[in-house]
Amino acid sequence: MDWQVWSEFFRQNWLIILIALIILFLVINLVKTVIRWLIVIVIILTVFIYSGISLDQIKQTVTSVTDQTVGAVRDQALNVMKDEARDARFIQNADGTYTIKSDNIELNGKPGAGKVSVTFRGVPLGEWDVNDTIQSVITQAKQNTAAGGSGS
Repeated sequence: MDWQVWSEFFRQNWLIILIALIILFLVINLVKTVIRWLIVIVIILTVFIYSGISLDQIKQTVTSVTDQTVGAVRDQALNVMKDEARDARFIQNADGTYTIKSDNIELNGKPGAGKVSVTFRGVPLGEWDVNDTIQSVITQAKQNTAAGGSGS
């Protein structure tokens, strides 16, 4: 399980966990029979069952926030691609792949492939499908390099 999810669970439910620990301590110290261990198991199971429901909800929230953040970064990267396309340079690599570089964006791909690896401000954003925006950046970078001659 993700540490961030557990951390959030402990922050939200610290009082319940503290009460459960106090009850466990009292049961272990006061009850000296098999019943003690039955009570301990019931308390632990209750906390885990309760946490399971809360952890799922927390995990969904964390996933939602992550998805929104990734979407915002992707939108920002696409906008920067459009803006920097006029300065982008196309580099043909020795292994047959290509690299397109601008101030903030780097695209790595294979000619004819439907995906490119995207790096935005030095942070890898994974492989993206080649859409119209990315295709126009590739075309513009090829034209820039042919016109400027500064590509390798």
